[in-house]
Amino acid sequence: MQMDDLARLAALHGIATAYQPSADVTVPVPEATVKAVLGLLGVATDHPDGIREDAERTAREEAGRLLPRTLVLWQGEPVAARPAGLPPGTRVRVALEDTAAREEDAEVPWGPGLPLGVHRLTAEAPDGRTGRATLIVAPERAPAAPERAHGLLVQLYSLLSERSWGMGDLGDLAALARWAGRTHGAGFIQVNPLHAGVPGAPSDPSPYRPSSRHFPDPVHLRIEDVPGYADCPDRDVLAALAGQGAELRRRVLEEGALIDRDAVWDLKRQALELLYAVPRTPAHEAAYREFRAERGPLLDKHAAWCAAAAGEDPKERGDFHRWLVWLTETQLAAAQRAAREAGMAVGIVHDLAVGVHPGGSDASGSAYHARDISVGAPPDAFNARGQDWGLPPWRPDSLELSAYAPFRALLRGVFRYAGALRIDHVMGLFRLWWIPEGAPPADGTYVSYDGEAMLAILVLEAHRAGALVIGEDLGTVEPGVRQALARRGVLGTSVLWFERDWAGGGDPLAPEAWRADCLATATTHDLPPTAAKLAGGHVELRDRLGLLTRPVELERAEDAADTAQWLDVLDRLGLDAKGEEAAVRALYGFLLRTPARLVGVWLPDAVGDRRPQNLPGTWDQYPNWRLPVADSAGRPLTLEALAASARANALLSAVREGAGTRTAPPGARPV
Repeated sequence: MQMDDLARLAALHGIATAYQPSADVTVPVPEATVKAVLGLLGVATDHPDGIREDAERTAREEAGRLLPRTLVLWQGEPVAARPAGLPPGTRVRVALEDTAAREEDAEVPWGPGLPLGVHRLTAEAPDGRTGRATLIVAPERAPAAPERAHGLLVQLYSLLSERSWGMGDLGDLAALARWAGRTHGAGFIQVNPLHAGVPGAPSDPSPYRPSSRHFPDPVHLRIEDVPGYADCPDRDVLAALAGQGAELRRRVLEEGALIDRDAVWDLKRQALELLYAVPRTPAHEAAYREFRAERGPLLDKHAAWCAAAAGEDPKERGDFHRWLVWLTETQLAAAQRAAREAGMAVGIVHDLAVGVHPGGSDASGSAYHARDISVGAPPDAFNARGQDWGLPPWRPDSLELSAYAPFRALLRGVFRYAGALRIDHVMGLFRLWWIPEGAPPADGTYVSYDGEAMLAILVLEAHRAGALVIGEDLGTVEPGVRQALARRGVLGTSVLWFERDWAGGGDPLAPEAWRADCLATATTHDLPPTAAKLAGGHVELRDRLGLLTRPVELERAEDAADTAQWLDVLDRLGLDAKGEEAAVRALYGFLLRTPARLVGVWLPDAVGDRRPQNLPGTWDQYPNWRLPVADSAGRPLTLEALAASARANALLSAVREGAGTRTAPPGARPV
């Protein structure tokens, strides 16, 4: 066998045999990796002659297709007399989306004016050949962002109010939205993924490795807001459970205990069992039945999985878990309403994780997820060994054959209660780094998806929901991807410390040179809070945990030089950065001088919290995803204390004024 045969076969299936981490470097992919990925897609690679024959046969089949498998039309762009490559005289018809049960008007001719949707295209050539394709007709762009809006970025679990049961909940989210919108003119609040987690003892606290991305986790419920709470005959038991929840909260806030998601869920689960037995009002019953009908078999599958995972009979207990999803989505929708009623232009920005746990609800029995493969990232300047995220990827072939049905259903579900959606690792719409089971991350390879089709589905569903889309496009990005996203109205993500003029020497990028179509922020959940970055505390933390690969003195010196360079920029711009609080305000003031449409304030920055919520490269060495928001001395703060904080109010008032947004309206009140 010639390697050319394997490379040709791999290319026909979208599998890379080499990749370029930078423009002048090409890294070959191990042959074993290429064969393993082909095998997982059902392509045999155990004999050289078979590889050659498969490559030739696949190439012939592709060349002989009358239509591509998927065709995308963008509204507002010219439509040819017939799809490209079809011979004259070919009859082309379009069966519209959701018309399978209708006979009249189910098919329309090809041409300008095709409605938005995911349709079925058929073609019949004069020589008798036929073809079928998925036709996606999408708006030219996703809904537009405001000219300028500022908002907050927060990990919901970390925001405990005086009412929450040991971790932040959806009632807290609504309260934060009311305060931020009414008092500080905020236009949005971005939260971590609220997807359903995987049960266990202990459970995985990471919100980026969920059981299901289709459905939210009921651990976020505000129990007192559940229908039937006031009428429950077991009020004494509910009160006792609430008291235990208050004790969990006290331990976190006063004793320095970590947020214990499992303990919180144990209490809430007991309360929800009691509330499930309370008869529903006719209005609630009708709303619940409508919800079940809308979500259909996908909800039934998830509920059955949840019951089985809890050691219950899915037939007997499935309805309980369906009810939990309904409650959670109802409270999510209420939080979005609260945000909009508080004057927010966008509201709640939800976060879509890049994948799911291999043993979770979505991947269980799924024909759409690849087995014995996980996604991650190749080696780069920040991680020399690469990354393995432990998430099974979607199979591009199965997605295409289904007309992208699971992706469409996923987006429709999340958009139900979102003002905007952040797509984690948005580059995954175009390609993902696949790592065969047992291989190190560096020995993975890129597998391509139909990026235009995935992007068209995303823009279509965002349009239907009237929601913005923000792509997390940090790190290694394939050439042309940022341009494709921007063309379709998907905002990017720009983090201050990374924005440098790399082509012109690496100096901090001048504010006027930043892109406009982005969410600009000073930090993220995976990076040091701004106070820690200014003081170099993150270097000391990584040194204590043994995470540095170079001498600590060198790390300190480089980090100090980086910070000094930014402080010098602030000084030249006339932004007062003398002292920690002033420096934090100045950095956000810098962001407001960029043309970025959205400027996000990391909520812990408002109170000087120095602890990252997640420290990449650690597992049990650091309490990832379990820390409450705290002040500069590390003392946890309630939502009420945060809303009364002079430091927080000073920063957010300065951001509001710098953003040119409205001042607090009459009647604005604290949380």
